[in-house]
Amino acid sequence: MPDTSSQLRKLAHATAESAPLVAGRRDFFKYRDLGVTEASLGSMRAQTMTAVRGMTEPTGWHYHECEGQFVYALKGWVDLEFETGETLRIKEGESLFIPGGLKHNETATSDDLEILELSIPAEMGTVPCDPPA
Repeated sequence: MPDTSSQLRKLAHATAESAPLVAGRRDFFKYRDLGVTEASLGSMRAQTMTAVRGMTEPTGWHYHECEGQFVYALKGWVDLEFETGETLRIKEGESLFIPGGLKHNETATSDDLEILELSIPAEMGTVPCDPPA
């Protein structure tokens, strides 16, 4: 976690008008930054991901370099598979916490998917990997 001993975290308020679109991991999503990274001095990131179109192919197996990733489906659905052998469809109103380092693969989304995503810390690397055995 970033050293915050000499800095102050601050209040962050985002609106549809004030939250900017930012670059993201996938070209089939629009990402909107909610200002939490700056306000938390990098200890957390919050963004929305809105489908530009549904997925046409799986993302491929990968994991994230972070403590964890939390997703909440605001609209639509996403299908995921995990190295544990579990497959899930996360639908509107459902949430999921993915611990850092857990291998997973997004396999399909609805055309209207909208997700709230939090990651701890804000900096979250994505590492492609082989499918589980």
